This record gives sequence, structure tokens and C-alpha cells, in this order.
Amino acid sequence: MSSLRILLIGNGGREHALAWKLAQSPHVESIIAVPGNGGTAGLPKVTNTTAVKANDYPGLVEFAKKSNINLVVPGPEAPLVDGIEGFFREAGIPVFGPSKEAARMEGSKTFSKDFMKKHNIPTAAYENFSDYEKASAYLKSISHNVVLKATGLAAGKGVIIPQTQEEAQQGLKDIMQEKAFGDAGNEVVVEEFLVGDELSILSFCDGTTIKSLPAAQDHKRIGDGDTGLNTGGMGCYAPTKLATPELLARVEREILQPTIDGMRKDGFPFKGCLFTGLMIAPDGTPKVLEYNVRFGDPETQTVLPLLESDLAKIMYACAGPIPYLEDVPVKVSNKFSTTVVVAAPGYPESYPKNIPMQVSAAPQDITIFHAGTKLSSDVLATDGGRVIAANAVGNSLRAAVDKAYEGVKLINFDGMYYRKDIAHRAFRKSDTSDKLTYAQSGVSIDAGNELVDRIKAAVATTRRPGADAVIGGFGGEVDLSHAGFPGAPIIVGAIDGVGTKLIIAQKMNKHDTVGIDLVAMNVNDLVVQGAEPFMFLDYYGCSRLDVSVAASFVEGVAKGCIESGCALVGGETAEMPDLYTGDDYDAAGAAIGVMKSEQRLPRKDAMTEGDVLIGLASSGVHSNGFSLVRKVVQKRGLDYTDACPWDSSKSVGEALLTPTKIYVKPLLKVLASEPGATNVKGMAHITGGGLTENVPRMLPKHLSAEIDVAAWEMPPVFKWLAQSVEPVEMARTFNTGIGMVVAVAAEGVEGVIKGLEEAGEKVYRLGRLTKRPEGGNGCELRNLESWA
Repeated sequence: MSSLRILLIGNGGREHALAWKLAQSPHVESIIAVPGNGGTAGLPKVTNTTAVKANDYPGLVEFAKKSNINLVVPGPEAPLVDGIEGFFREAGIPVFGPSKEAARMEGSKTFSKDFMKKHNIPTAAYENFSDYEKASAYLKSISHNVVLKATGLAAGKGVIIPQTQEEAQQGLKDIMQEKAFGDAGNEVVVEEFLVGDELSILSFCDGTTIKSLPAAQDHKRIGDGDTGLNTGGMGCYAPTKLATPELLARVEREILQPTIDGMRKDGFPFKGCLFTGLMIAPDGTPKVLEYNVRFGDPETQTVLPLLESDLAKIMYACAGPIPYLEDVPVKVSNKFSTTVVVAAPGYPESYPKNIPMQVSAAPQDITIFHAGTKLSSDVLATDGGRVIAANAVGNSLRAAVDKAYEGVKLINFDGMYYRKDIAHRAFRKSDTSDKLTYAQSGVSIDAGNELVDRIKAAVATTRRPGADAVIGGFGGEVDLSHAGFPGAPIIVGAIDGVGTKLIIAQKMNKHDTVGIDLVAMNVNDLVVQGAEPFMFLDYYGCSRLDVSVAASFVEGVAKGCIESGCALVGGETAEMPDLYTGDDYDAAGAAIGVMKSEQRLPRKDAMTEGDVLIGLASSGVHSNGFSLVRKVVQKRGLDYTDACPWDSSKSVGEALLTPTKIYVKPLLKVLASEPGATNVKGMAHITGGGLTENVPRMLPKHLSAEIDVAAWEMPPVFKWLAQSVEPVEMARTFNTGIGMVVAVAAEGVEGVIKGLEEAGEKVYRLGRLTKRPEGGNGCELRNLESWA
């Protein structure tokens, strides 16, 4: 291997990082990148070529022979799953990558899960199905939360996280019958939903020996605080404090070495880079989420700068005719590395290409890795969603993070977007390292958002004149004047339930306040659209009808209707002993409101930068987030009958059953007044999803809400919860003391505040509307660290 001529296949940030590191080796004579990108084009020893396509495997072999290539490095997973290694093996050219048989570990989730079961490698409980009816029956037979995975390659998608049995059944139908992910869904894995912290470990393998790079932590969500849509990765850091020497030793002993041994015993030894995605449970137990059979992105850009050994020598020791990785050192520095990805405007949804860009020279310890870039006539331009990344190495993680963001300043193109909080999990205070998230209680806000996105197309097919609004608002509208009833008003409908707060009501045998909750959750959703609620219907489902319990509940509903000024006109009671057990019951309600077109909110076209955001105080936790509340109560070792830690005059259960505040009459009064009618531009009911998810629902795409969480004092119940819940999770799960947010023109804010205070509301100035950058978040929270 004294003179290596390398063929590198791919054009992403991972491939730039590989070329950058390989070019440093004295053993490397030249590197040809097919097709490469704007970054590889500027590296020493590296030449980009489009003379042959990256998926033309016979053509690549011929090209390699003509170019005297003696080591092939495929970057992406697709060529490895297709069996590119076999094409070059027949030609006698070593490949740093697994055989087609070994690449099934990534190419088929069914195969990899069966492999883990066979070799006793810890992973989530699962079953594989190619028969829809059998998969559906299995879902009905289990009680734990699940993840549904299309077994084949689905471009990083193909995963659904349902929250209910109904969602799980629909997701299964989408994958297996509707072919939402194409042929990747011919088989499906029904897997136990795991909670904890994710880790990524990249390991060099020669079929027998395995040597790993530092454990890294990726950031998949597009938005700060791990919010928004999934991406290919917006940043990464390594090493992580979660990956203690004891944990890493356990992972190697229980997972990595058994994986390599098992593949060899099964007749397909693994050579190349094995990417193992792990979930570390709250109790420290590691389990495998997935295997990838190549370097990760952006993990590669993060861990390779820490590698002090010769990458080319390591690769050849794995891929050459005689494996000898055992004799090659894999030495890493004791420093820290951070990568911040810069994306195109609009990513991960549709985004433009060919945006001119400038990248300044980087100082020592900062490296710019190109991904979606291209160089044409010496002009650099964007050519993908994740465009480019800044990596930095430092003596501490804080130094590496700060330097990486200094590196981002070297990059400039219109609409560029990047997360501002890479490595935020590593900077949690030590006393909050065991804090809970909503997902750990079995509820996924992101899955709910994904469901809305998924069903929009189906909903759109039901449109009719007067009813053509897009779902995602607080209530649904029908303009009767356009639906064949000339001169009639707009009616608005809302439907909601009380959620798992009912469990506390059942344990406390106190049912009237949750009746108020049911009304409040619906009528508050109506008033934010400018409607006055005038009728309400309820639904009560139970195992067996206990008249006293049902009557107490409905009496609470009636009380809520009186408070909001609407009539309880009907309902439904259903006994279903096969669906509910014991004293369990569930409830739902629907409210109908009315308004004129000029009363419709939000007025998005009227909103401008500088509009003021005010908040109305909540009465407590209201009716969202109780899956997490109950988990906190359990974690703190409390019973609902115990004395309340934040209100000594009540028990825990009594305090938590404080009913949701109804804002209808004060808001309608202000909206009918001169200050409100002309100056109120929008309102957001802060329910599930908290400030983070609900405030953007009233805003146009070009504006963002800038909210200072120090503007109000968090009520005692939320201070108590915050001792066990991360600040970001507090903001996206609970109302944290603000039950309603109102956007008001700056010139009219004093009059609106005065009117609300005269109506008995506690009002806070929260912040203002600002210009939203391309791909930016609709809600930016300032001083969030004050909740830690």
C-alpha cells in the first residue's frame, strides 16, 4: 500500500470529509471523486470527474482499471446495498465496504432485526410482517407503544411513530397497502418504541476485529430544541459525556463484537465502516436502533478530525487481501469536535438550488466541509438541501462549539439556515441529566405534527364550497353564505378531549372539574378564530355506566357551557365493556361557534414586524401534558392523595384537577370594543405543544414570534415540574403559565391590555413579531435557560 490510488464514490459532506482525511496520508498518491462536489474540487491530490456515473458499476470498474485504482471507497449506502463490492472483487480491486450480503444489515430492517434476535444483541422488541392482516392482528394484541418501519431503503424515511391503536392501524395500512414508501413497505417491522438518549458509533471492521471512533450525537430535527421536521442531520458533536468508558465497554462487549462475530459465523464477514445507532435508556441500558453499513453524515465530519492515525492505512488494513486491523493503531485525540450544518432555505422540504455562495478561508482548527455545492467556472453555488458545514476542534466541548459557530460566519449565501443549539444536550446542568421528556411518557408531539402533514391531502379531497380551509388551525370553518345559504354567517367547529387528566379524576373520584376542562379545550379553540360559541355536544364512553360519575361529569360540562355562554344541546353515552375496563371512561366534546367574515382571525395579512405579543395567565396545567405530569408524580414517589408540594392547602390530585381557564367572554368583550376590533390580529390557545408549537399556528410564514420567557413568573406547579423536565420540553409540552397569546398592533396594545385587565385577566407583555429567516422557526424563546 505504499502508493494508493483511491476511487471515492459520492458527492456529500461525508465524502468531502473522507477525501480531506485520506489526502493527508503519505501513502495516498491520488484520489478521484465520482462525482465529488465543490469542496473535494479544491483538495490536494483530489480530482472530481463526471466521466462515469456513480451508479454505473461495470463502468466504474472499467474506469478504475484504466486509472490504476487500487482502493475503492463507496460513500453512500445505495451502491453498497446494490452490491458494488462484488463488481470490484471480481476485478481484484479492494473495496472499503461490505459485500452485498453484509450490506443487508442496512438494506433490510427485517434482516437486521432477525439477525439481532438470533445473536442475542439487545434491541427493541419487534415482529416482522409481509402479510398485512397478520401485522394488523399483532398490533391489536400488544399494549406497548410501537414504531412502524418499512423494511427497505426509504431515503431516511419509512418510519411512523403512532400514538394510538387507530394511528398504528392507519400507519400500517399506509405502508403496506397504500405503499406510502414504495416497495420498501412490502415488509414492515413493528418495533417497541424506545426512549432515552441516542448515540452513534462508527467502527472500522476487517471481518474479525472492530475498532471504534468516539461516540457522537447527531441532531436530526430542523429546529432548535430538537423541534420541527426530521432532516439528514443538522449538526453533531463528539465525544459525548453520556458515553462513559463503562458504557462504551458494555456496548463493545454486548453489541459491537457480537455483531461482527455473528456476521462472520453466518457467512458474510463485515469489512468497512459499521455505523451502530444506539438508544441509551434512562437506566443506562444500551439497545440497537439500527445498523448502517457506511460512514454517517454529519458524524463523519465530526469524528474524523479527531482521528490521529492514518485513515488510508486503516482502510487498507480492513479491505486489503489480508485483513490486519488488529495490528493497526486507531488513535484519537483527547479533544472535542463539533459540526454545524448550514442548509438551503426551505430544507427539509422543497428548496432552491444554484444560489451563489462565498466561503472565506478557515483558520486552524476550523474546517469547512462541502455537501450540496458545485463549482462551475470558478463560481461556487448551492446544489442540495444540506449545503455545507463548519467543523471545529477544541480542548473543551464549549470551545469546539464556539469555534464551529465562528466557522459558520465564514459561509454566506442568501437564505442560509442553521441551528443555533448544536450540542445543547451536553450542556445540561448535572442535576438535570435525568430530566424527563414528553416522548419518555409515550407521547410524541412530532408524530402528531407529522400526522397532520400526512392527512392534509386526504382532507383536501373533501372540500366543498364554503368549506375549503386547510387543516392545522385551531378550529374548522364553513362559510354558509358560500355553501348555498345566502346571507348566513360563518360557523366554526372544534373537537377535543380531556386526555389522561381523566386518570387523575378517576383516582380521586372527582369528575366535575374535568367536565369544565372538556368545554374549555373546545371553546378556547373557537374564540381564537373570532367565533362566539353557541352550542356544545359531549360524548361519554365507559365500561359500565355509573350514574353518579356520569352525572357529575355532565354537570361540570354544563358549568363550563354557562361560563362560556353556549348551550349544551346534546350528547352520547356508550357502554363498551370490551373496550374499557373497570371504572375507566373517556370523554370528547364538540363546540360550534358563529361569526361574521370581518370577525375572522387570525388576520395574517395584517401582521407586521413589531406587532406586540401579550399573554393571558393560565389557571394551571390545563388539560395537556398529563402523560408527562403523571410520570413526574410517579418519579417523585408521590400519590395523588399526598400533600401537594406546591400548594399545601390541597392534595396533589386536587391541585392537578384545577380546571382549564375559559377565556371566551373576556376576549369576545375586547374584540367587540374599538381597541380590540382594530388592533387584535391573531390569537393562539396554548394547548398540547406549548408555546413552541401553538403560537406559529396564527402567524404567516414570513414572521416569527420572539418571546422572552422571563416576562412572566412561572406558576408554582410548573416550577415543580421543571425540576424533572427539560426547559425545551416544558416549552413544547405545557402552557407554563400562559394559556392564551394575542398578537396586537403596537399602537393599540395599551387599550387591549386595559380591556382585558378590566375583564379580570392577568396580562403579560411577552415579546413581538420579527422577520422569520428562510427555514427558521415560528417561535423563538429567549432566556429559556432560566427554567433549568
